[in-house]
Amino acid sequence: MQVKPKPYAIQMLPIGCVVGGRREATKKDGWGNNRCTLVLDPTRFGPDALSGLAALSHLQVLFYFHVEAEEPEEVGARHPRGRTDWPCVGIFAQRGRMRPNRIGTSYCRILAVRGTEIDVVGLDAVDGSPLLDLKPVWEEYLPGGELRQPDWSHELMALYW
Repeated sequence: MQVKPKPYAIQMLPIGCVVGGRREATKKDGWGNNRCTLVLDPTRFGPDALSGLAALSHLQVLFYFHVEAEEPEEVGARHPRGRTDWPCVGIFAQRGRMRPNRIGTSYCRILAVRGTEIDVVGLDAVDGSPLLDLKPVWEEYLPGGELRQPDWSHELMALYW
């Protein structure tokens, strides 16, 4: 079945940005101790936008991969991290940043909420990353049942956090 997408653009305004933590994404691993602050745009949001957030342990962050945004997007298959000992898989079967729309998503631990700022740890976004959305992590939204993933992905993620 072929589906032809409707040709329209989606515009988004960042809700804020990542401040602090890593300044470059050149090192692919060791994100577990990355501490940074998520700062909401004060012209659009007040502290009430984060009301109730301090009751949560984790947050899902959607952000824009802004570093090297002129890099060509990947739309086909490639070896993750250029490792030819891993299979060549499609861009939607991996989490690389050169994906169409360059949207990143990550779960991180909330350390503190102050006004329109959230201190977090374990976010794999760099200083200056535009924030697209924040969502609470609720147990009921996590996938049910057994997860399945290929062996190479366990090897890729072994040192990631």
